[in-house]
Amino acid sequence: MYFLFLRSGKNFMCRLQCMFSHSSSSESRLSLEDTQQWSQSLERLLESKYGLATFRNFLKSEYSDENIEFWLTCEDYKKIKSSFRMSSRAKKIYEQFVKAESPKEINIDYHTREQIKRNVKTPTMHCFDDAQKIVYGLMERDSYPRFLRSDIYRILLENLAADATKG
Repeated sequence: MYFLFLRSGKNFMCRLQCMFSHSSSSESRLSLEDTQQWSQSLERLLESKYGLATFRNFLKSEYSDENIEFWLTCEDYKKIKSSFRMSSRAKKIYEQFVKAESPKEINIDYHTREQIKRNVKTPTMHCFDDAQKIVYGLMERDSYPRFLRSDIYRILLENLAADATKG
């Protein structure tokens, strides 16, 4: 994906816009101003549907998307109302992201991992909060600055700036 993007930044922009093209209004289109605002904070980046999609693609290109996937999964988990679904989903999240040697193991300390292991036995909507905060901090300090320095972000800004001057 990363090398494909480097060869064709315009193609990536088109794919991004097509992913969210159910509305043709100008406010739903990827703009230079919105894209520039992604550099203000990780929170601003993740609030943008295009920002989130671009960041996820960047992380996938680096084979380091487990943190964003965990963070997003936790955001969805917090919306669950049914205690049965919450219990089932908590176990799946634990098995996929938290358990040592899991397929998408996140980088958290032993104490937090053990606390989650206990929490999952009687899950609440907050049982992953500590791990989610740790993962967010890791993304904020590591992945996000790399993204801002990446060719993906730079080329996207350049293409949008060029399109804006063409008017």
